[in-house]
Amino acid sequence: MNIMKAIVMTAPGNPEVLQLQELQLPTSLGDKELLIKLRAAGINPIDTKLRKRGTFYPDKMPAILGCDGAGIVEAVGDGVTRFSPGDEVYFCNGGLGSHQGNYAEYTTIEEGLAARKPTSISFAECAAAPLVLITAWEALYERARLEPGDKVLIHAGAGGVGHVAIQLAKLKGASVCTTVSSQEKADFVRSLGADEVIFYNQTDVAQAVLNWTGGEGVDIAFDTVGGDVLEKSFPAVRIYGDIVTILEPDANTNWKVARNRNLRISLELMLTPMLKNMVEAQEHQTKILEECAKWMDAGQLKICVTHEFPLHEVAIAHRLLENGSITGKIVLLV
Repeated sequence: MNIMKAIVMTAPGNPEVLQLQELQLPTSLGDKELLIKLRAAGINPIDTKLRKRGTFYPDKMPAILGCDGAGIVEAVGDGVTRFSPGDEVYFCNGGLGSHQGNYAEYTTIEEGLAARKPTSISFAECAAAPLVLITAWEALYERARLEPGDKVLIHAGAGGVGHVAIQLAKLKGASVCTTVSSQEKADFVRSLGADEVIFYNQTDVAQAVLNWTGGEGVDIAFDTVGGDVLEKSFPAVRIYGDIVTILEPDANTNWKVARNRNLRISLELMLTPMLKNMVEAQEHQTKILEECAKWMDAGQLKICVTHEFPLHEVAIAHRLLENGSITGKIVLLV
């Protein structure tokens, strides 16, 4: 039985282009490759964008989406030294159109790109974690160079990236204020350690941040939303402070306030190493996951999964994510 089930994207379009099909199981493994029996796959905004507009590799259709995965090592290549069959792993790999993604029963991955799964949490929680953890880690620790005692503004703190960014900032000794849209989300972000909560739909966010910081502004602002949020954050950041965005800045952004305040502006895209085939950078991201696994097993870092769907209900999951304002993460159970 060398057949597996997978969700195949047949063409760009609405969620119905994602079809459950039977495919040939990957048969030959490279020297350093693992065959993974997937147990869960995370769903991220990049998945819905690629489904709508097409993958980065349109000549390699049809495609299997899904960058985030968690599962059990089924078989190993002859040169594999770090893993054995039966080991549990999680990772962010594939799903951009060149290498098979994780909306499937099985996939393959180079051993250097897989991290050992935290033992204390479920496969679903692990599958929800990699992309958002790496994004928040790189944005806060590497782009903005967060230091203990920093004051940080995290936009959309109840979202996928936001809810782990709050925790990573607190783990480094920062004070965190964050934006939310409801009392339920306010309670959630406070449970993660947020010190100040701002209802962005009721308040001038920049003014609220200045009030919180005694008029000075935060050391770091982290934009996980896009649109005009980046520009509206400039006056909330202290002079010579940092602002990081994970979205492409709007073409109409007025940079005058950022320039007058001498802000350092950083762009964060954790997919760059995968897109550019930068193996060392991908292995560095694996080390990030290994460090986060220690915190998860120590109970210091939580991944919030609010919706779980079986593989064949992927269209429902995509539609839910595209409707916006999701707390935490959505996961496919394989």
